Amino acid sequence: MTEETELDAVVLERHLDAPAEVIWDLWTDPQHFAQWYGPDGAAIPSASMDVRVGGRRHVSMEVTTPNGPMRMWFTGEFLEVVPHERLVYTEAISDEDGNVLPPESAGMPPGHAVVTEVRVELREKDGVTTMTVTHEGVPANSPGAAVWSMALGKLERLVKHD
Repeated sequence: MTEETELDAVVLERHLDAPAEVIWDLWTDPQHFAQWYGPDGAAIPSASMDVRVGGRRHVSMEVTTPNGPMRMWFTGEFLEVVPHERLVYTEAISDEDGNVLPPESAGMPPGHAVVTEVRVELREKDGVTTMTVTHEGVPANSPGAAVWSMALGKLERLVKHD
C-alpha cells in the first residue's frame, strides 16, 4: 500500500536502526510512547495502555494553539497484538473519562470518521526494523498525515539517540 493507492489512509514507512523489540516498546510502553507521540511541540501528559486484544488505550495530548493550550484525549481498543511484529488498535477522540466524542468537538472537519484504525507492522532484518504505520480513516493528504509524519520523525530521532 502507498499513500497514492489508499486515499482514505495515511501510510508511512520508516527504516530504523534498532531491533523490532525496541520499536515495539516505543509503541506499547506508555512512558516511551509519551516521548514521541504527537506533532512537534505536543506533550503527552497521560497515557495508559492495556496491550492485549480487547485491552484499552487512553492518551491525552496537549498542544499550543493561537488561542492557548488545548488538551485532547484519544481512546481505543487493541484489536491485534503480535509482539515485535504487529499492533492494531482503534482510535477515537474522547473526553478524559474515555467516552467517545464526535470528531467535530476537536475541530475535525465534518464527515471525519468517529473511529479509525491504526496498524503498526514491524519487520526486522540484520538489526534494522522496517516500520509501516497505516492509519485508516485519515486521508494521506490531510493535516492528520502531517501530524503522523512529525510524530514518526520524533520516534526516529529518539531511536538515533539511544
